[in-house]
Amino acid sequence: MTTANPAALAASRELVIDGRPLRVFDGQLPNVGDYVRGLSRAAFTRTEVARPETAEYKHWATEIKLDALAQQPIFDITRRAVLGFTTPSFGYRPYRAYTNVASFGDMLFTHTDCLPDQHDLTALWYLCEHWDLEWGGETMFFDAQDEVACAVQPRPGRLVIFDGAIKHVGRPPNRICYAPRYTFAIKFERIAATAA
Repeated sequence: MTTANPAALAASRELVIDGRPLRVFDGQLPNVGDYVRGLSRAAFTRTEVARPETAEYKHWATEIKLDALAQQPIFDITRRAVLGFTTPSFGYRPYRAYTNVASFGDMLFTHTDCLPDQHDLTALWYLCEHWDLEWGGETMFFDAQDEVACAVQPRPGRLVIFDGAIKHVGRPPNRICYAPRYTFAIKFERIAATAA
């Protein structure tokens, strides 16, 4: 990958879905186990919804305040990966951070994270110490015709960053998986470079 900013992290995989970028980064979070152990004690509430029309089907989440996020090493890694999406005209700043947890039997729905003209970014970390291919739990990304354009499977400390207008869904783990599927999301809004 060629990035305009030399401080940006190099992606291990890149795709474009309907003109919108998606990049996968591996091997950037060596202490993923620390995060997993912390999340095992976190207070999750069933408050998150995918879309307004699915509001009766809430799933588990826990929020992190942005000032606390800025103190975490995971945020610096994320910020360096986001640098590869910036241009001389615009940059990005975080506006929300939270962790979802899903288990077998949970229902998760397709959604987008922003309107098409916003071009916000979602940074999604998979926080697990081990993940088996047979456990499922992939994040599916769809094109404008609702065809699967890409599937990203959980891996320890994997990060995927994508344009928030790409329709996607996190699939819950399969029946044989007893591990929680933790995904830590940081949402970034696009701003003019003078405000970055």
